[in-house]
Amino acid sequence: MVAAPLNLHMQSSGFVKINGFNYAEWAEHIQFQLGVMNLDLALAMEQKPAALTDESTDAEKSTYEAWDRSNRLSLNLMRMMIAENVKPLSWCCKPQPGGGRHPP
Repeated sequence: MVAAPLNLHMQSSGFVKINGFNYAEWAEHIQFQLGVMNLDLALAMEQKPAALTDESTDAEKSTYEAWDRSNRLSLNLMRMMIAENVKPLSWCCKPQPGGGRHPP
């Protein structure tokens, strides 16, 4: 499968921005769009993969790199989809300790 390059800003133009009253709708849209963009790995994994070491296998390195990309881009997309008046209250804009599954 070949992934087409996506411009997150253009993709996000049709998203629902969370405004403090529409979490369920926002979460559903975010989860769907991350799945379509193949960026939902960080949401699907129960925990962040183990930190890489000199002894890490190629498979472990590949899994960690895919998770890191998914996590970084999905957090950025969620940050873009938060209304400006809600951002100061947002947990989403800060990395979660220990990695793992982050909302939605």
